[in-house]
Amino acid sequence: MEPILILTTGGTIDKIYFDAKSTYEVGPPHIARLLEELNLSISYRVVSVLRKDSLDLTDDDRRLILEHAASSTEKRILITHGTDTMVETGKTLESVADKTIVLTGALEPALFKTSDALFNIGCALAAVQTCASGVYIAMSGRVFPCRNVRKNLQTNQFESL
Repeated sequence: MEPILILTTGGTIDKIYFDAKSTYEVGPPHIARLLEELNLSISYRVVSVLRKDSLDLTDDDRRLILEHAASSTEKRILITHGTDTMVETGKTLESVADKTIVLTGALEPALFKTSDALFNIGCALAAVQTCASGVYIAMSGRVFPCRNVRKNLQTNQFESL
């Protein structure tokens, strides 16, 4: 089995509550802890690239994500990302050749009992191991080619264009 590189960039999936501020902010990545608890039989490494809400990502941030993906020795890359600009980042990553890249996130923080984070991560792990080279979004129980998806703000789900 090929090893998987997991790049974390922040987003709702990594948000935590700060009592002193009475607000949610992006905290440290939760994916390593979630995966350790599952006792998986896959080889992966986690690299924290950014800790930002996706609405705050800049073109420079996207270039940094692109650099990490392009320069990695791994051919299979999972990226945790905020859902609002996930598609935009995915389109930036389309220049990476001969790798399978899957972006995923959550509509509620991973620490919430009702979060879709663990389900989306599981779908993304399956997709990154089985999809052909290219860039994909794994959300809402589906895997979409990056160029053929959007976030529907009314239904709060991802859907094909």
